Amino acid sequence: MSLQLVLRRMMRPLASRKVRVALATVIVAFAAEFGLKVSGELVLTILGVGVSLILGIAHEDAGRWSGRGSK
Repeated sequence: MSLQLVLRRMMRPLASRKVRVALATVIVAFAAEFGLKVSGELVLTILGVGVSLILGIAHEDAGRWSGRGSK
């Protein structure tokens, strides 16, 4: 396998909004926990917002497909 093909396969999951939100949430949570010296409540808030965004995207995606052909 060529390096370009391997890199393309590794970057393919980043096309998903859910994966990008999850990755950003985890990065911010780790930075807050280990580098920024913030309270545990803020870390939980960041994680909660990330989870809410992921669930909202999943709900939006589910509604996109269930609405077709129902008229």
